[in-house]
Amino acid sequence: MVDLMRGAGDHLSFGERIAFYRTRRGLTQAVLANLVGRSEDWLSKIERGEREIRRLDILTELARALRITLGDLIGQPVLVEDDREDDNVPAIRDALMNPRRLSRLIFENVATAPPEIASMESMTAAAWGDYQNGGLSRTISVLPRLIASAQALEVEGSRPGWRVSARAHHLAATTLSKIGEADLAWIAAERAMGAADMSDDTLALASAARAGAHALLSVGRYDDALQVGEAARSWLASRVRADDPEALSLLGMLDLRMSVAAARRRDRETTTALLNRAGVAAAQLGRDLNYWQTAFGPTNVELHRISTALDLGDVAYVAERGSSVDPSALPVERQVCHRVDLARAYSHLAQDEEAVRSLLGAELQAPQFVRHDPVVRETVRVIYRRSPVTMGGRRSDVMQLAERCRAV
Repeated sequence: MVDLMRGAGDHLSFGERIAFYRTRRGLTQAVLANLVGRSEDWLSKIERGEREIRRLDILTELARALRITLGDLIGQPVLVEDDREDDNVPAIRDALMNPRRLSRLIFENVATAPPEIASMESMTAAAWGDYQNGGLSRTISVLPRLIASAQALEVEGSRPGWRVSARAHHLAATTLSKIGEADLAWIAAERAMGAADMSDDTLALASAARAGAHALLSVGRYDDALQVGEAARSWLASRVRADDPEALSLLGMLDLRMSVAAARRRDRETTTALLNRAGVAAAQLGRDLNYWQTAFGPTNVELHRISTALDLGDVAYVAERGSSVDPSALPVERQVCHRVDLARAYSHLAQDEEAVRSLLGAELQAPQFVRHDPVVRETVRVIYRRSPVTMGGRRSDVMQLAERCRAV
């Protein structure tokens, strides 16, 4: 079980957050609406909660116009604490911002002894396993120690040490992106790619590039995410065998990551081309595998077809097609993402019973992923406003879910 601490503005509805930041910037509704190419009436309805914004590209435009991060706009995440209340997101921040990283020369006399590489490899692999199996608080609790140990390995300077550091920082970037800590995710992703550079390991660098693209996606920098993904893909493809299953998994996963970026900037043609290219790699691979924690294969490609369709606004397709896809062969984290996508589609169609059922199923699999997801929180708020608080004298499932997600 985890305890939650509210982030700034987390108690506000989405529309109230827009109004708050708009007022703070000294903008009228008419001015802000004009900045994003919309009408004043449209923005007024958004702020009053009478209308939803379904497209991430519009959310990104609003965030830029208000000069805030996308995370600020959709509701900064809560801080995640385990029952010991010691290792949490602030502890990860402290590890990433260790002043010793500023200079190896001036801190050379206070360097700590590096851990054994084999031990670090084992600990990193276990932490990745926890993350993919839905153990968010376990992953977050170990990340401060993992990052500190990775930094000690970097001081040692061996290529295997740099490789392990790349994997540890990649995990940190992925975890922080998942809970909406976009700025910290970017720091971790940059460290992952820097360490992978030093490792001189082709696959490690291609894998770390996924973290970079993911971090850019988290802050709405879709063109930059495409640039990083395509550069990494081209670089990797020129250096590996075409039939190498690890390389195929990484190439395909870079395509899937880029397809999300293309969909969020409303580029349907590029999205389709990237999904098709990933589909070719998945067919060549033949089945769902988990090299480099990619969970790549035919099923993951299909899940991305559904999630990108949601970003492109094809809500009816997602609701119809999504329920027929079986993601059970993939890690829990991917299964939960799919259930959340389905819930969002059902919510957009006002099929609230189906949406809640999908979210409850996701929560049963990985409660921490669901309860700490800002997108889930906003979806639950929308459903909550349309639903009765009680059912037959007892609190409704929606009310109870909203309380667990801190949506009300």
